[in-house]
Amino acid sequence: LGRGALPFSLLGCLALLLLPPPRAAAEFSPSLDSDFTFTLPAGRRECFYQPMRKEASLELEYQVLDGAGLDVDFHLMSPKGETLVFDQRKSDGVHTVETEDGDYMFCFDNTFSTISEKVIFFELILDNMGEEGEKDQEDWKKFVTGTDLLDMKLEDILESINSVKARLSKSVQIQTLLRAFEARDRNIQESNFDRVNFWSMVNLGVMVVVSALQVYMLKSLFEDKRKSRT
Repeated sequence: LGRGALPFSLLGCLALLLLPPPRAAAEFSPSLDSDFTFTLPAGRRECFYQPMRKEASLELEYQVLDGAGLDVDFHLMSPKGETLVFDQRKSDGVHTVETEDGDYMFCFDNTFSTISEKVIFFELILDNMGEEGEKDQEDWKKFVTGTDLLDMKLEDILESINSVKARLSKSVQIQTLLRAFEARDRNIQESNFDRVNFWSMVNLGVMVVVSALQVYMLKSLFEDKRKSRT
């Protein structure tokens, strides 16, 4: 993440949907934790689709890392087309919804800006997305014999492993968010640094011009403008 972040490429990993321009849409693979950074041009709106299952959980966090105003409009809509979340001109937000079967659409809208593009970071956290974990646990049980002789049952081991995995995922999430905050703060500091340098040069130029005018005025006061006769 940084000031020169490349525009987010939808080709290869995202499927474009048939929406009227300037909208774009894509479908993410059912990953438990995904984060992306992309550039949203001025006057554009980018939309993405995430397929969800019933009784699952979708958590989405976004931040505007760079761009004038550090703000963007955010929309989150259900598979039925109902607006679940609408953030207007905000720099960041965190939203969690309980989902049903279907594709959820979330959009970042920069149509209110005619000049400034925005660099946007967002992270998706999906919970209870399928039965793959349960199938893996059943596969574990096939290879374990004599569990009655063990003080700790297989379920206890799996519970401990899942707890460690959840905490590690949370740590990765927090580190990702900290990097996003750091990138945004760095962009703000660099912007302020450029402004300070610009106005310092302007003040320096004004001081040089004023000094030259003062010298010229002082010299003109002592000049003898009377014509000498020979």
